[in-house]
Amino acid sequence: MKKAHINIGEYLASDQPLIIHTILGSCVAVCLYDLKNQIGGMNHILLPGKPSLKEYDPSARYGINAMELLINRIMSIGGDRRHLKAKVFGGANVISAITEEYSMGKKNSEFAIDFLNDEKIKIANMDIGGKKARKIFFHTDTGDVFLKYIPPVLQTYISKKEADRLKRIKREIDRIGKVTLFDD
Repeated sequence: MKKAHINIGEYLASDQPLIIHTILGSCVAVCLYDLKNQIGGMNHILLPGKPSLKEYDPSARYGINAMELLINRIMSIGGDRRHLKAKVFGGANVISAITEEYSMGKKNSEFAIDFLNDEKIKIANMDIGGKKARKIFFHTDTGDVFLKYIPPVLQTYISKKEADRLKRIKREIDRIGKVTLFDD
């Protein structure tokens, strides 16, 4: 069976059997699937919610965009929204200096669960929170997910990678130039 890896801020869906995999620390992945049509997909959410209009960015790194883009892609390849089920993974508190209550992982997890509940998409299973990073393998045709916890030694690397990505995104947003609507 073919395999594909998605990174932070990406999403992928397929109407052919495919194993999509990713590594999660505080990020959250939502696996959506339509078992009747054997279509599924996964996203990799870095930040909960949506970007402000002032700092708009349509990428899938923001929760609302990641969810809408994935749902729309699944429907465009033949999936039926009424048959969608979800599995949610990640949201770990991998930075020990931050309490669980204020962790980005908790915020990401809460966003994903609230979104799915608001959209009336049934959550079939989830493995969220805790302090361990995860690697997941999602089978688009069956909805099966295989999960492997990552040893703590690698967690430092993953949290650094996520923190670096977040800093880079914030720098990109700050670099947005001036727009001149009318020139005298």
